[in-house]
Amino acid sequence: LPTIKDPIMNIHEYQGKSILQAHGVAVQEGFLAETAEQAQLVAEELRKKFGTEIFVIKAQIHAGGRGKGGGVKIARSPAEAAEVASKMLGMTLVTPQTGPAGKMVRKVLVARDVYYKGESDIREFYMSVLLDRKRSAYVIMYSTEGGMDIEEVADKMPQAIFSEVIDSTCCLHDFQIRTIAFNLGLKGKAWKEMTLFIRGLWDAFIASDASLMEINPLLKTSDDLILAVDCKVALDDNSLFRHPELAAMRDLNEEDPTEVEATNNNLNYVKLDGDVGCMVNGAGLAMATMDLIQLSGGKPANFLDVGGGANAKTVEAGFRIILKDPNVKAILVNIFGGIVRCDRVAAGIIEAYKTIGDIQVPVIVRLQGTNATEAKVLIDSSGLKVIAASTFTDAAEKVRAAVRG
Repeated sequence: LPTIKDPIMNIHEYQGKSILQAHGVAVQEGFLAETAEQAQLVAEELRKKFGTEIFVIKAQIHAGGRGKGGGVKIARSPAEAAEVASKMLGMTLVTPQTGPAGKMVRKVLVARDVYYKGESDIREFYMSVLLDRKRSAYVIMYSTEGGMDIEEVADKMPQAIFSEVIDSTCCLHDFQIRTIAFNLGLKGKAWKEMTLFIRGLWDAFIASDASLMEINPLLKTSDDLILAVDCKVALDDNSLFRHPELAAMRDLNEEDPTEVEATNNNLNYVKLDGDVGCMVNGAGLAMATMDLIQLSGGKPANFLDVGGGANAKTVEAGFRIILKDPNVKAILVNIFGGIVRCDRVAAGIIEAYKTIGDIQVPVIVRLQGTNATEAKVLIDSSGLKVIAASTFTDAAEKVRAAVRG
């Protein structure tokens, strides 16, 4: 069965680091640049402030594995930083997480060197704070093997991965923080810096209503400082009304255009990889409908919930969004009229046919509940090629026939 992703908003590395810094977490210093000239000015400023002669240019996209795709480069002067940035900006970066289409780089982060060339005793760790749904608790997961894919570490070196479960009724305890620092093999100044880092990371996670904060690599420098060199943050989309300053960090260029259009029309939409588009009201009915589609021999092409306030406009917008997927072979509209009125949904279907034009794929409609009789009259008198269904079983049979036909 299809997996529906959590409602999250991803943000860029530089934005995640700004959240960490606001809670006293030490990070690899850097500034954003959107042109080669800005990249050179940033490098010059970093050289004045930190005395660094080496700079790291990082593509800012919502995907991991940037280094593997050429999205992280070293520059040894401000002029070279400008040259590297000019090549990186505008490029399509393909990483293991972007898929073959890749993502366009529109901005870069120019950061200072924190590896102190020529000095030893540098260590890279992994650390993340996330929600463990099986335990119904937050977990801090960490490893001595940072700088590489945590999935690979879990497969080849499971003994190198630790986790600390946090009591959901209380908070992160000091003894847990000390345990993490000890398990990472730290002592002295580095141990103390790590305890401060963990406390700040936890505070940032809770204060921002994040679903995930992942630091990889988490660096112990040669002079025993603890720094977040990279930062991946996913914010709970449902909490953004409490955080307008975080909501403003949304980068629509990094999101699926169809999902952005759905959000603008107050629709809950997630694209899947199937061949049957579905339009439903209510998340529970939507999940049941996707099960129905799967059992009928098809695969859901999307999750689309028009909500309780559906009207002709939102239904028309839903049709437009579903039909943008070239894989859709049929559309199932399954509405139970409780709050929503079935006759309004029927009006939206008719309006969609009029404004979109000839819809080539079969449309199966099941409307039950409030004003279902009026809705049937509207559909029947419209003259449209709509396939009516009365029950779940009936709808399943007609979806099966449509997909096979």
